[in-house]
Amino acid sequence: MRSDKKDDNKQSFKQVLSNNLFLIKLCFAASPAFVIFPVLDAVRNQVSIFFEHTVGIGYVLEAAEFHYPFKKVAAVIIILFICISIGMVFTVWVGDYVRAKEGPKVSKKIKLMLYDKAKDLDLECYDNPDYYNEMVLAIAEVDKQIERCIQFLSNVFSGLATFITTGIYFLKKDGVSLFFALGSFLLTFFFMQAYNKLSYKIRVSKNPYERKREYVKRVFYLPDCAKEMRLNPDVTDILYKEFDKANSEIVRVEKENAGKHFLQGFVAGYIGNDFCCDVVYIAYLVMKATVWGTLSFSSVAILYNSFGRMKRSLRVFTDTYPFACESSLYIQKIRNFLEYETKIVSTEGLNASGNAKDVKVEDLSFAYDKSGDMLLKDININIKPGEKIALVGYNGAGKTTLVKLLMRLYDPDKGRIVMDDNDIRKYDVESFRRSIGVVFQDFKIFAGTVSENVVMDNLNGTEMPGIREALSESGLLKRVDRMKNGTDSYLTTETRDDGIELSGGESQKLAISRVFYQNAGLMILDEPSSALDPIAEYQLNHAMLTATKDKTVIFISHRLSTTRIADRIIMLENGQVVEEGTHNELLERAGKYARMWNVQAGAYR
Repeated sequence: MRSDKKDDNKQSFKQVLSNNLFLIKLCFAASPAFVIFPVLDAVRNQVSIFFEHTVGIGYVLEAAEFHYPFKKVAAVIIILFICISIGMVFTVWVGDYVRAKEGPKVSKKIKLMLYDKAKDLDLECYDNPDYYNEMVLAIAEVDKQIERCIQFLSNVFSGLATFITTGIYFLKKDGVSLFFALGSFLLTFFFMQAYNKLSYKIRVSKNPYERKREYVKRVFYLPDCAKEMRLNPDVTDILYKEFDKANSEIVRVEKENAGKHFLQGFVAGYIGNDFCCDVVYIAYLVMKATVWGTLSFSSVAILYNSFGRMKRSLRVFTDTYPFACESSLYIQKIRNFLEYETKIVSTEGLNASGNAKDVKVEDLSFAYDKSGDMLLKDININIKPGEKIALVGYNGAGKTTLVKLLMRLYDPDKGRIVMDDNDIRKYDVESFRRSIGVVFQDFKIFAGTVSENVVMDNLNGTEMPGIREALSESGLLKRVDRMKNGTDSYLTTETRDDGIELSGGESQKLAISRVFYQNAGLMILDEPSSALDPIAEYQLNHAMLTATKDKTVIFISHRLSTTRIADRIIMLENGQVVEEGTHNELLERAGKYARMWNVQAGAYR
């Protein structure tokens, strides 16, 4: 997906057609009936209208004007009535059965494709605001664009059916009428194209402000924010101002484009259609019937009535191409998203082992913003299999970033990471990440059972061995056993009213139990005890030492009391390794680690 600022509104006819066909193909693959039957119904409807309003009414008027036999006229009307009734039954079946049954199937399949792609996106995509905005817009537009692509297809075939049937009738009765229709078509076409492009520009311009407005709305009803807002009422004033500012920006965008938007719509809708057709064309027909005497009055009535249908069929084409252009702009974002090629890939597809890892970081440098300074600079670290390493440093030192690189959520800009004598880029990405257990400081508890949150998979009622042991090692098992359904208890109230909300410390223990369950060769714990009380922290530290005795462990902690259990401490500052050694060695050096230790220890003296 692109995140550049060039004008994406300019599209070739080939691109517009390609994008709409792309989504139509996805819909057809999910459900052929969802695509075919609405098109057949659109064609049937226009053919039915032609025979009813043009052939049928025309025949009746001619019969009245030229005195046709009543039995002959009655027979024609009965035949038309039967055919139209059958057609109406088909329409009800398509609308109430096919669309209702197959629509959710199509939406589900395409959304699953998007979700499957989203889980494999490089993490750097989430760091780019422009990219993230496009990704959110693409996913949000899926259902709407599915409906639009079917509407586009139905409009095209509906217009063709009308144009062909009515065109043949015009050629038979009065070929000049086609030129009136063509003139109206061309004028409306160009102005509607400009109108829809401007509509898209307005939509995209409002998008960031609408997102801000939605954020404020969510804050006011999310339970996570309720306590903070009541304890800090001034926050609501800030949110009110942000909401008002976002609304003002949306109004500004609308006002800036309102005049031009109205003018384009007026020329396309009135001048190009109503005036040219209803005023000029009716004058032409009256002249032919009354002055030149080349048309019967019944033919005048049917031609004018049919011209309205021809006008609407051409207007379908007039509206459909800009309609398709607008859809194409959104579909292009969906297409870019689905066609995005992941950069974090394996070069050789090696399988990673679950044994304690030997880790080497060699001359590693990295920056999220490639145009800015390096966040990590020339890092060199050696970690032996089974060694317990503590990463310490002040906020912003680069600890969590280094961990993300170790897990290959990003690739370094310079240098490399070697595990078990192989550059980590050689390993199969999924296999490599599964060989590492991690708990980030911003971990998430998902809407599911306790067991599913430990295993991080859908168990479908299957009892997996090791879950209770992992919960016991993290210190959460007693709490879980007090729950009504034990490890099958649902967490969070996002999807179930009977869901259980864990405290911060309990949630952290649950996240840590994931690492114990995974039994990986390398375990990474980012602030593993930040939400725990001192006793729970002490118990957890000893549980971690026991559970990971034969594993390589890297943990980040601002509580230096936790770092004392490490075999070695590595201190980062401004993206560089500034000190390295055991707790006692670093205290004896009286350097930066010792000063940090003394500041924390002083609070307890």
